[in-house]
Amino acid sequence: MDFNINDGFCELQFREDGVFLCVYPPEGNGKRLELNAVLDRLVRKKIRDFDRSKVEFAVRRADKTPVKIAEPQEEVKIDATVSVMVSPDKMKAYVTFTPPDNGKMLTLEEVLDELSRNGVIYGINRTNLETLVKYPVYNQMICVAEGKPPVNGQNGKVEFHFDINREHKPTILEDGRVDFRELNLIQSIEMGGVLCSLVPPAQGTPGKTVAGTDIPAVDGKPAVLPRGRNVAVSEDGTQLIANISGQISYIDGKVSVFATHEVKADVDNSTGNINFIGNVVVMGNVLSGFTVEAGGNVEVMGVVEGAVIKAGGDIILRRGMQGMGKGILKSGGDIIARYIENSNIEARNDIKAEAIMHSNVKCGNKLELSGRKGLLVGGSCKVGKEISAKVIGSHLATVTDIEVGVDPTIRERYKAAKEESIQLEADLRKAEQAIAILKKLEMSGTITPEKKELLSKSMRTRIYYSSRLVELREEFDQLEAKLQQDAYGKIRCYNIIYPGTKVAIGSCMMYVKENLHYCTLYRDGADIRVGPIDK
Repeated sequence: MDFNINDGFCELQFREDGVFLCVYPPEGNGKRLELNAVLDRLVRKKIRDFDRSKVEFAVRRADKTPVKIAEPQEEVKIDATVSVMVSPDKMKAYVTFTPPDNGKMLTLEEVLDELSRNGVIYGINRTNLETLVKYPVYNQMICVAEGKPPVNGQNGKVEFHFDINREHKPTILEDGRVDFRELNLIQSIEMGGVLCSLVPPAQGTPGKTVAGTDIPAVDGKPAVLPRGRNVAVSEDGTQLIANISGQISYIDGKVSVFATHEVKADVDNSTGNINFIGNVVVMGNVLSGFTVEAGGNVEVMGVVEGAVIKAGGDIILRRGMQGMGKGILKSGGDIIARYIENSNIEARNDIKAEAIMHSNVKCGNKLELSGRKGLLVGGSCKVGKEISAKVIGSHLATVTDIEVGVDPTIRERYKAAKEESIQLEADLRKAEQAIAILKKLEMSGTITPEKKELLSKSMRTRIYYSSRLVELREEFDQLEAKLQQDAYGKIRCYNIIYPGTKVAIGSCMMYVKENLHYCTLYRDGADIRVGPIDK
């Protein structure tokens, strides 16, 4: 109940010649005393045979003049009362005091007894309660006891003994050129070296309700060592050890150590296609029509022509790629090159180059074009988060199609999952039909051994298809949720964006119709805005 010190109030006077009611008017912004409030008080005080019309008269006048409302009688003194309310989760307890009317206030012991009768025995703030009894607040719920919530234990974690967030940033020279030779990309380890260790989980601390009941806590879960290739788990199961000397690779959450296969000259007819489980270093060029595949990184010192390079890790081209429309780069990590022209390139993480021309680009994270040119012109470019370049498009209005905000691999996996689920549903229907026919034969006793084997095979197939469909639908829902989230990405241009450039950020689209200088393109609701460079 809200109470304002300026509100109107009443006073009861028990005299020898009768019971008198004195009503005081409000002051300032206070409220008038209502008739029902006065009547309630008269009932609580058990005043007999009061004259209601005189009570109404006194309330209406409210001029501090005592009005006789009943014959003489002894005053009933009303003591203060306390009620206790416990929250549904039993973690908080509240008290509400009703004021005394010429009676006595509750003692601390009486309030504690009432709390105990209502099952509140833990977490009582005695200091606050003493203050509340001494300086009571009436008709308001006051929290006087709080339970102790449980503290869940921390999960165990993996402590890496190498840098997993290593930035593949080339050195920018004083004249603006980018030194792609000094990238410091390789982290090596000797056989028997420790790659990572497990930090054990912590136990939780149980809590307690105000009723004194224990609340169990959840203990932390142990972490799992990210075991990849050419590594072993220590005898005590807490460390990951290198089985060979080589280069450390951290791909898809797995730690591996790869040996390096070195091609002394060009990848050509003398070497044929290269397929190696570890890292591959090509000292010369990769000629048109050849393929290099590696489980780790691929590094090419020379030029890549219309070839195919696929790597589980990074692809590093010390010079560049002239794809002639058929060159392909596909990386599970980053792609770093001086220039890329007329190629199809795809990186799960970042792409960094000085110039990308007339190519189809898919990049899961950031596309960064730096150095003297910092050029992106022609082709299509789909990037998960951000594009940073000096020049986008050309003065000839070359069609340059760029899209940021949605990881292209998610969109492709969504499409593939949808197609696979449609095919599985069709195959499952066929299996169900076959099972129904064969079951009829089995029930009629005319089934042959061959048909019985076919029935068993069909049953296993149905179980597999059903299980796979459940997995696909879960993945499908997750991918759909990611695609339906508002996509936000940025395009930073440190010089000029030419007309002919089409920009898409999520579902928003914009055609550049005039030169844009030194700006950031970003999404604002359903529109794409052009703003200043944001660092």
